[in-house]
Amino acid sequence: MTRSIRILCIALLMIVGLVGSTLPVPAQDRDDRNNRHSQCEKRVHQAEDRLRDAIQRHGEGSKQARKRHEQLEQARRNCPDMDRHNDRDHDHDHDQH
Repeated sequence: MTRSIRILCIALLMIVGLVGSTLPVPAQDRDDRNNRHSQCEKRVHQAEDRLRDAIQRHGEGSKQARKRHEQLEQARRNCPDMDRHNDRDHDHDHDQH
């Protein structure tokens, strides 16, 4: 009898583990991730705008434009979940400059 109880307990634990691993992510965690992504995206777009302004005002090879370009790269590095999107934009930026 103890062997059948042990098997039943193991089966129950496995079922609980499987069900627990398939539960959806809590809304709070999802909202936090979305909020971090939005803030990150906003910083990248602001850095892109500042780079464009620096290029228009001071020229592409200017010290100001280089500084803004470095800031844009730093903002992109700080947003790892945006890598694929930014690689496309990054390539496009280099085509324009």
